[in-house]
Amino acid sequence: MEIIKDLPEVFEEFAEQRKKSFLAMKELKDKGVPVVGAYCTYFPQEIAMAMGAATVGLCSTSDETIVEAEKDLPKNLCPLIKSSYGFAKTDKCPFFYFSDVVVGETTCDGKKKMYEYMMEFKDVFLMELPNTQGEEALKLWKSEIIRFKEYLEKKFGVTITEEDIRGAVKTNNEVRRSLKRLYEVMKHDPVPIKGQDLFKVLYGSTFKFDRKAIPAEVNALADKIEKEYAEGKMLEKMPRILVSGCPVGGATEKVIRAIEDNGAVVVTYENCNGAKSIDKLVDGQSPDIYDALARRYLDIGCSVMTPNPNRLELLGRLIDEYQIDGVVEMTLQACHTYNVEAMSIRRFVNEKKGIPYINVETDYSQADIGQLNTRIAAFIEML
Repeated sequence: MEIIKDLPEVFEEFAEQRKKSFLAMKELKDKGVPVVGAYCTYFPQEIAMAMGAATVGLCSTSDETIVEAEKDLPKNLCPLIKSSYGFAKTDKCPFFYFSDVVVGETTCDGKKKMYEYMMEFKDVFLMELPNTQGEEALKLWKSEIIRFKEYLEKKFGVTITEEDIRGAVKTNNEVRRSLKRLYEVMKHDPVPIKGQDLFKVLYGSTFKFDRKAIPAEVNALADKIEKEYAEGKMLEKMPRILVSGCPVGGATEKVIRAIEDNGAVVVTYENCNGAKSIDKLVDGQSPDIYDALARRYLDIGCSVMTPNPNRLELLGRLIDEYQIDGVVEMTLQACHTYNVEAMSIRRFVNEKKGIPYINVETDYSQADIGQLNTRIAAFIEML
């Protein structure tokens, strides 16, 4: 009989998943399983999965290697890029070390240039991501997905069939459905769990290499939360916050803590680690599976897109469905696309949705925690 663990224990297991997967990755390599590393939500994971490869998100959320990166890169560059490059250059990221190939994408200018340097010491496959979302862009992105498939076939001496891709699509859609079901428990008011605990699962699940095992585990967790909620186990009522902006994780989890230590709760994340990467499914029934993949990934509402209506559409929907009281946008220093787009997000939130908005610009150091707490506390008090 399976022992049903308490929720805090389950959340901690997900929080520890990244560390545990360092060993799991070595075991996969010892068995000869190919590993494909990536940095971005635009990475068409299903193509690598169809080959039987393990896919992993690479280290980019700590200031540990930034000093090393700044020997090669400018100091006034986005910390996510410096961290990514620093971990790669110093070999302090086991995932990077074990990756047979790293997949990059031309999202922003800083990353494009970083990949050029990275190619000097690692196999990097760079995908040409269009920065717009029309039919011409779709044609280009579909051709890039096919080019990626052909690259993997040649590099690893394999054949990736359409049937393999459809199988991977089915698996990943199930994962997305289960994670979406989990974060929808936060529609309850008051909420059943803290936003920090929800984040542990969303982030931790990306480091589970057996993708097929994720849905059962996450669905069981959602069932348990719902059952305990029905029995009256919930947090007290407090202001409901949506977090938007740059990718959250590692060092920037300080923003989630600042919100929840000051009397509010994060009920949903619009960022890459949240709804942005889970919201849409791939149309597995499409006669053209490459077209279906291209559409699903190109539709992601990232600030690198011009114009970017899909981000506002998702944001508006989340604000309504989760009864949001205020939006906190976290932008990283020198992340130009998100920092410039912050004005249109503020206008949308304030004028179209009629709710308060605050933008906090930060980096990966812990030096601004006091200031973050002061600003966010004042914002929450105003709600």
